[in-house]
Amino acid sequence: MWTTLEQIFPYAIVFTIPLLITALGALFSERSGVVNIGLDGLMIVGSFIGAFVVSKMQAQFGGSWWVLWVGLLAAAAASALFSLLHAFASINLSANQIISGTAINMIAGALTIFLARNITGSGNIRITSGFRPFDFPILSDIPIIGDLFFTNTYITTWLVLILLLVSAFILYKTPFGLRLRACGEHPHAAEAAGIRVRAMRYVGVMISGAFAGLGGAVILMTYSGEFTGNVAGLGFLALASLIFGQWKPFGILAATFFFGFASTVANVSQVIPQLAVIPPVILKIFPYVVTLIALVIFSKSSNAPKAVGEPFDSGKR
Repeated sequence: MWTTLEQIFPYAIVFTIPLLITALGALFSERSGVVNIGLDGLMIVGSFIGAFVVSKMQAQFGGSWWVLWVGLLAAAAASALFSLLHAFASINLSANQIISGTAINMIAGALTIFLARNITGSGNIRITSGFRPFDFPILSDIPIIGDLFFTNTYITTWLVLILLLVSAFILYKTPFGLRLRACGEHPHAAEAAGIRVRAMRYVGVMISGAFAGLGGAVILMTYSGEFTGNVAGLGFLALASLIFGQWKPFGILAATFFFGFASTVANVSQVIPQLAVIPPVILKIFPYVVTLIALVIFSKSSNAPKAVGEPFDSGKR
């Protein structure tokens, strides 16, 4: 059993990372007061732009290592810009944020597939190669811990973990983080204190777009290798992880790892004798059933920002 755990643990971490970075992006948006249910669509945009940029550049420059980093940056930038649609509708037009986010998901999926079909004729865009797993020097030799955390790891894993620490520091230790959280808790008091609430909410939504795009590109460049027009609903799972993690960075880390590990077990269950006797469909729906149960349990003790989802009207105090 321990050998099996050692084998699947690195894959669970790989699956967790795009969930984590996307949920962190949602944290910035909701802490500013805007619900971003369009995470799935923004991940798709990131995956599409990442695949397009990397495939074109690999055809031009071959397997140069920096090409993948350019793809990541392009994916983050494109999704940040695409998220402006949601920001404008939610902040300037005071539209229902759930409907606006749903529209983002529908537009992103249809638009990227349309563009991909015009580019390749099939709707899929494949990249030649992505990031390669490696064993972390020295640390991978540590008994138990080395096999679980530092073997067959990706550079993007450590990038996202650094972003987690930076995000936690920014939200709770900087004036910017204080202002952002104030806009999600008491926007009118924040405005009275001289904070530009709408501008802060724009920044929160754009950060969520950039992080979601990064999540979609990470999927492409680690274990997918191809843009297919969907991300298997990971954007919604990231949103559930945000709620499960009680809108806190390290709570989100725990929630995303739980979902990542459960999904990995479901995917490899048929090669694990102890799990092969369980019908595959039960294991595959397990993470989503647990998500629903968790949402019911935590809905009564929610730490959501008080003004999240409410359009800001400076005339109402």
